[in-house]
Amino acid sequence: MESINKNRLFLGSCLALITTAMTFAIRARLETVFGPEGVGLTLEQIGYAFAPAFFGFTIAMIIGGPLVDLLGIKKITWMAFITHAVGIVLTLMADSMTSLFIATLFIGIGNGFVEAALNPMVASMYPEEKTKMLNRFHVWFPGGIVIGALVGWLVMDVMGLSWQIMVGTLFIPLVIYGALFWGQKIPVTERVQMGVSNKKMFSSVLKPLFLFMVACMFLTAASELGTTQRIESLLKESVAKPLLVLAFINGIMALGRLFAGQVVHKLSPSGMLLYSAIFTFIGLWMLTVTSGGMVFVAAAVFAIGVTFFWPTMLGFVAEYLPETGALGLSIMGGAGMFSVSIVLPIMGNLMDNADASEALRTMSILPAILIVAFLGLHIYMKKRNTKVEA
Repeated sequence: MESINKNRLFLGSCLALITTAMTFAIRARLETVFGPEGVGLTLEQIGYAFAPAFFGFTIAMIIGGPLVDLLGIKKITWMAFITHAVGIVLTLMADSMTSLFIATLFIGIGNGFVEAALNPMVASMYPEEKTKMLNRFHVWFPGGIVIGALVGWLVMDVMGLSWQIMVGTLFIPLVIYGALFWGQKIPVTERVQMGVSNKKMFSSVLKPLFLFMVACMFLTAASELGTTQRIESLLKESVAKPLLVLAFINGIMALGRLFAGQVVHKLSPSGMLLYSAIFTFIGLWMLTVTSGGMVFVAAAVFAIGVTFFWPTMLGFVAEYLPETGALGLSIMGGAGMFSVSIVLPIMGNLMDNADASEALRTMSILPAILIVAFLGLHIYMKKRNTKVEA
């Protein structure tokens, strides 16, 4: 990889992920623009309009995963750039549930192509530090959400400008990541480097351990992103500026992922996932019974819980199931986002017909299940590692 500019490619990857993450925060702010007090959509309708951000992501991941090896990482990255650009323009033109749905679909597809291309690229560039570098890469998902949340707050709440200006700020990281990838030589995926055949790759994703991780990804992603995507509605009765709570949560997540190397050194990936599930469960329950300043305490506990979920799930698969290749990472990411597309309307329905606390209590069932699942995984991996060492 002597001719490959790793630093530039990693920086470009981070900017692409910032673009992806900013769409999540800005979309959360758009809930009030298109909601009952704005355009007039119900919270359940908004859940359906926002759902393509997640199932569009899933479609792109499932298509992009196998195509990464066939077409190369570079082409999938440019497909992400184009669909991101189209999605931003369509969002600026949105004025109804249908137009918002279509715009969100393009954004979701762009986000999915980013993960489909760049997760395997990072794993390929840093084969000896996969979990560490994937965590560092994914610093910029919460980091980008912090940026997007602060941009939304400054543009709309402080400066009183239009929501279109807020959405237009997405062009800044989009143009920068396009410039960073322009003309660069990009490595092949690790699966191609290892010489693993397509047949072995496809058979590997049917292994019980991989299928178990996919099932867990449904729950980890929904716990994290289902909650944060609907933060405006969930916390509007308990805190004045829910978007600032979103920024606070993701600031903690960014710091945690930045120092993931030290955590990985002390805890195994399975141990990290177990502790994450415990803190997520406690944090969600605390959010149902707190208000005012204590919301930030509950949010901090929740943030500690979800910090390592996404990148550690990917790192676990890249480290212990490398033969699944880019397809494995894409299936994991796609499964996670698809689960969020399912829970968003459910949460909206609960808030329309019950209240936010009921929605949060229902969401807390997911990390409760994960505590049991990851305890079993941790015991299994300890026994497996003992056998390998013996």
